[in-house]
Amino acid sequence: MKKRVIVMFANNHHNDGRVAIWIPAPTGVQEALIEHDAETFFRPPYVGVKGWVGIVLDRMDDDALTEHIRSAYNLIVNP
Repeated sequence: MKKRVIVMFANNHHNDGRVAIWIPAPTGVQEALIEHDAETFFRPPYVGVKGWVGIVLDRMDDDALTEHIRSAYNLIVNP
């Protein structure tokens, strides 16, 4: 079975001040989310160029976070 990364946790990565997760997003979604709410969403280092999006955890409720993680899972597991 091939190993796949769906969610990465980042705790103050390179002193950026964020406790966040990084998840893959469909084409165009990263830009739309950041444009909509740049305090919650950001382009993470390394994987941001591949469309992944960062989510600041204390800026999102559990239900919305669950939906973003579910979408990331479906994107990776059911491409």
